[in-house]
This record gives sequence, C-alpha cells and structure tokens, in this order.
Amino acid sequence: MTNNDILRRIRYTFDFNDAAMIDIFAAADHTVTREQISCWLKKEGDEAYSDPSDTELAIFLNGLINTKRGKRDGEQPKPESRLTNNMIFMKLRIALNLKAEDILDILKLVDFRLSKHELSAFFRKPDNKHYRECKDQILRNFLMGVQHQLRPDDPNLESE
Repeated sequence: MTNNDILRRIRYTFDFNDAAMIDIFAAADHTVTREQISCWLKKEGDEAYSDPSDTELAIFLNGLINTKRGKRDGEQPKPESRLTNNMIFMKLRIALNLKAEDILDILKLVDFRLSKHELSAFFRKPDNKHYRECKDQILRNFLMGVQHQLRPDDPNLESE
C-alpha cells in the first residue's frame, strides 16, 4: 500500500474533510496547505497526484494520536523518516486505543482471521525473534475492518 492509499482510507473511514486533515497535521505541530492535502488524496495517474513522504504520513499519524487521545506531556515524538506497515499499524492502534481483542474483532468484520500470537508479533521490536513483518494485506484488512465498524451502512463500502 502506498502512503497515499493509507491517507485516503483513513480520511474516508473517519469522514475527515480538508479542514480536519489540516487540524490533524497541526496537532503534530506541522503546517500543511489544502493544496498539499488535495494532491496527496488524488488517484495515481492524475497529473496533480503526489504521494506523501513517510515523514509526512508519520506526522499525520502522530497528529491523529494527539487528536484522538490528547497530546502527551513533554516533548512530542519525532516523526519517523521511514515507516513500515508495522509502525503504521501500531500508530493506528494507539490512536484508536485498541487492545488485541478489539483488533481481532475488527478483522473478523472483514472475515480475516488472525491469532492473538500472530497479532502480537506485529507489535514487537524488529530484533525480537518473534517479530513478524506486517504485509499490505493485513494492514488493508484492518483499515477495511475499521471502516466497516465506523460506517457499517455505507453503500460505498470498498471491498477487495
């Protein structure tokens, strides 16, 4: 999944408008323009299309955490310059204040089964022997599950 796909899915799932997206970036002490947001949300092939960098997506996810959970005291986390699906999944889990059981229930909404042990492997440090890389399919299913949970009656629900 590209950063553009992730940003688009989060925006759609939570029904964020441009102003809300700008506010989320601002919650992470970063300023973006409506034009930047618009370019990041375009489909690939559109001449105005631009993919947000890993750093920009990390800033957005940090802002989402601050928006949903409140800013933590002290120094704010520095945005990562390189994001993995595991890091994106972790930031979404934190922003939505989800426990393992909650995530497994969300995945069941899109008929995706995962054990608690498999799930915990995604949230371990990469040097841990039980660490497992989060593939696009798992992140995509999680985002679709959240969409099903928050917008269950939406006729435009994407299915893959």
